[in-house]
Amino acid sequence: MPIPDVNEWFRDISAQAGSDAIGMMLIHRGVVRGTSRAGEPVRGMTLTVDRARLEQELVDARTLPGVVAVRALVNEGTLAVGDDIMAVLVAGDTRENVFSALRLLVATIKTEVVSEIELPLSQAPASS
Repeated sequence: MPIPDVNEWFRDISAQAGSDAIGMMLIHRGVVRGTSRAGEPVRGMTLTVDRARLEQELVDARTLPGVVAVRALVNEGTLAVGDDIMAVLVAGDTRENVFSALRLLVATIKTEVVSEIELPLSQAPASS
């Protein structure tokens, strides 16, 4: 699933009622890197997403101080190095509120919404 053009997200959010309260929009775009956190080379990852939990986290994020709008898209399946994992947008009133909300939302998605299995470089892909 390709990550959408985030400029469309910006335009859509700017056109919503209440957008005059927005002083900042911030995007996180996560991609599959070529090494694990431990520094071991990987060829990709398998990612699963709890879609219901993701939607609930977006609802919850909209209640954070100063937040006006949020969007998120998370890929699922076998992803190669360089593939998009997710895009998350938070729009809100001040930089402090937006940075805080984005950090919390991305951390929650990474730790509680998705499950990642790294695919070591030394492990050959399954043959069909």
